[in-house]
Amino acid sequence: MEWRIASIGTLANNPLWNEKGSPRTGHATTTVIKTGSAVLLVDPSLPAQVLDARLQERWGMRLSEITHVFLTSFDPDRRRALDGLEHATWYMHEPEIDAAASAISEELYRAEGDEELSQILEHHKDLLLSFSVSGDNMFDGVDLFPIPGYTPGSCGLLLPTPTQTILICGDTIATQEHLTKGVVLSNAANIELTQESFKECVEIADIIIPGRDNVLRNPIRS
Repeated sequence: MEWRIASIGTLANNPLWNEKGSPRTGHATTTVIKTGSAVLLVDPSLPAQVLDARLQERWGMRLSEITHVFLTSFDPDRRRALDGLEHATWYMHEPEIDAAASAISEELYRAEGDEELSQILEHHKDLLLSFSVSGDNMFDGVDLFPIPGYTPGSCGLLLPTPTQTILICGDTIATQEHLTKGVVLSNAANIELTQESFKECVEIADIIIPGRDNVLRNPIRS
């Protein structure tokens, strides 16, 4: 198993930098993992053409070589490149699929009479049907690590190696500042549950791949 960051994410507004407004477009950190014959892309957040160029820069590969995709959550800004990954198999944690389907159904009910919004929601609903559920062990050296809270079914990926444990944790731990200060994003679906998942991430991981930053070494385990 090998892994590499394809693109470093960022928050549109980082409250721990005392920012106001949205000074930039937010996007998630994207990780690529090679294991056996599989090439897994986690949170393909940038537009397909841009991410294709990043993959060439970072690992000399093309988007067309990706065999599988995994989303840590169904947030829209984690899946901008899906239109360039229709050849791949898409995975998401089953509780996240169920929660997203329920939320879309509720929004469709409230959007009755709003044709434009209903069309957008129907597209999201159709997109959700394209995702499969993975087993707890996705591939050799790649395990699911459920971390509910930021979204109801948020799920990271655990990459255990003989010398260290790497954890892709999505927005449960957003940035270096959030890790250092021990705080979670205020827009989490369930703050208390996210804080519990945050603690689980810190307890298990030597290396943390956050949702909106570069790779971090766990300060309490280094």
